[in-house]
Amino acid sequence: MNQKIQTVMVTGAARGIGQATAVAFAKNNARVVLCDLKADSLEETTQLVKEAGGESLAYGVDVTDRNAMAQMVEDVKKQWGRIDVLVNNAGITADAQLKKMTEEAFDQVIDINLKGVFNCTQAVLPTMLEQNEGVILNASSVVGIYGNFGQTNYAATKWGVIGMTKTWAKELGKNGIRVNAVAPGFIATPMVAQMPENVLDMMKNKSPLNRLGKPEDVANAYVFLASEEAGFITGSVLSVDGGVVL
Repeated sequence: MNQKIQTVMVTGAARGIGQATAVAFAKNNARVVLCDLKADSLEETTQLVKEAGGESLAYGVDVTDRNAMAQMVEDVKKQWGRIDVLVNNAGITADAQLKKMTEEAFDQVIDINLKGVFNCTQAVLPTMLEQNEGVILNASSVVGIYGNFGQTNYAATKWGVIGMTKTWAKELGKNGIRVNAVAPGFIATPMVAQMPENVLDMMKNKSPLNRLGKPEDVANAYVFLASEEAGFITGSVLSVDGGVVL
């Protein structure tokens, strides 16, 4: 990873892909800002980052709370001076077929998965503009590209994230800021691990590699896109899905 990249902020860092991403950046000599809904949920990630040789700051922040996000950014700037990379990873699911999906479930997923990305990016953007450089990485999904049964709300957010990614890449390139998205497929996160065995087998069979992805597979994609080696990549969506076709 580019040695100039010093401070990385990861939302949804308590477990799964967010946790793996924080650890992957720590292994690449980054200081990591850990953000999740509850500060005490970040204790394990904080320890893993330390074991990887990295420094971290942990914040219990709701990505739907714009004021809390702004306060967190100000605190990070006071302590570390800058924010080089933002990984907008936080997200939830609330699945149901269209005919059964409640307005509450629709709004909740939109607020966190889509508006949360907007909130976090707006909070960090002034710092990156001052620096005249930065990297914004957004969590989309193959569901946002192909759709998926029972995920009207989730698919809408992940498609929306792609639209924001491409728009911001056009707007911010002149300021030295690159913006990309990662679209994971079926990843073996704690949430997925709770699914029935037959569903997990179905997911594996959809991939030519005949396995679920690991959180580290997605984390490594984020580290690459934040690096100098990816310095001419912006406005792109990198699928990390094992070749799955939905």
